[in-house]
Amino acid sequence: MILAVFGNDGQWNEIKKDITHVEWIRLNSLNNIPASIDAVFIIDESAVIDYSTLSKPVFINAVCGTLKEINTPENVVRINGWNGFLSRPNWEIAGIINENIITIINALNKQYTKVPDEPGFIAARVLAMIINEAWFTLEEKISTKAEIDIAMKLGTNYPYGPFEWGKLIGEKNIVELLQKLSVHNKRYLPAPLLQQKISK
Repeated sequence: MILAVFGNDGQWNEIKKDITHVEWIRLNSLNNIPASIDAVFIIDESAVIDYSTLSKPVFINAVCGTLKEINTPENVVRINGWNGFLSRPNWEIAGIINENIITIINALNKQYTKVPDEPGFIAARVLAMIINEAWFTLEEKISTKAEIDIAMKLGTNYPYGPFEWGKLIGEKNIVELLQKLSVHNKRYLPAPLLQQKISK
């Protein structure tokens, strides 16, 4: 099996980590994708491509944008390619999960959960809210970043505290998702201090 990846260094390393039984090709551009590939992973969210030119399965990192909004063909599915999510054993997938998609997921030693084609999937939406609440807590001077991170790791057994997670994922990504979700539900409005952080 040959899998092509278009993404940054971190995404490239994370997606192929410990997967040695497939051949990996790193794409520097989305022009002239080799016909020999079995699937392509477009992890760089800034990528612009005409998906209708690809007949093989395509996995795109689209946390905020839905397949309907992007207007993709049936061979395209959404995954969460944020830092830290590609190495998870279970991926959330939105789109049509056919035998080709399942074969690729199995080759990557992953499980999958089919989720609705909605902004934020499930895990990213919940995690964005946890990070946002941590910023509200900091803004109200209840505690420090370090103490909030320690409390969440010790109290909930999270692998990272909310500020550590925000740094890993990128606060800009968190704010973008929160802003998208807040259009329909104001409880997702980003904390002012978090917005201030990304505007610096």
